[in-house]
Amino acid sequence: MRKGERLFQLLNILRSRRGVVTSQEIAEQLRVSQRTVYRDIQALSLSNVPIESEAGVGYRLRPGFNLPPLMFEEDELEALMLGVKMVQGWSDVPLGDAAHRAFDKIKAILPDPLHTRHHQQNGWLIVPDFHRTHVSRFSDELRAAIKGKYQINISYQSLDDKQSRRELWPLGLVFWGRVWTLVAWCQLRQDYRVFRIDRIQQLSQQELIFQTSKTLSLQHFIALQEQTSEVDKTGDNEVKS
Repeated sequence: MRKGERLFQLLNILRSRRGVVTSQEIAEQLRVSQRTVYRDIQALSLSNVPIESEAGVGYRLRPGFNLPPLMFEEDELEALMLGVKMVQGWSDVPLGDAAHRAFDKIKAILPDPLHTRHHQQNGWLIVPDFHRTHVSRFSDELRAAIKGKYQINISYQSLDDKQSRRELWPLGLVFWGRVWTLVAWCQLRQDYRVFRIDRIQQLSQQELIFQTSKTLSLQHFIALQEQTSEVDKTGDNEVKS
């Protein structure tokens, strides 16, 4: 990697962190020595980039410092466009609209040659949305409940057509490529359970607010699954409910 490109990547690392980042972390990401990181930090500082450092802790950009908008490479723009189309094709309408607005802001800062190439090539990345309504049912309400930590009640029909009603603490949504699932803490089972969104028949949000912890959270659930491999990674099956 040339020095100019390396300095650019180093700035990106600093911009992406709200707190400090150590020289070792930077060196590992850039695949260079810590000595090189020290020299690059010095070079940026001499170029009037306000980098704050604390011995034994790390580096960060001075709070409130804004850099000019960064330009995208053509393949980076294609990756972003694909991501927007995936959100539009496989999520609910409000989230899809938000993705479209975000990409409009990106296009507004593109130089003319890249903007023209993007317009000419826009038609070859396609994500069909044939199943959008089916897949994204209740996802808007679920996102609101997850963010607000509100308990929900659902009426659920399992894959073997058994009906049940559950009081749940919704923790997160997981997309498996074909189906969206809800990870939740089930009050009935007093354990984690996973429910396919397309099998939820009714949903209501309650006023009760729950609290997560180190042993009751989406991250804890994922860690348990990594240990036990109980979740079917195709998304075709449900975890016991």
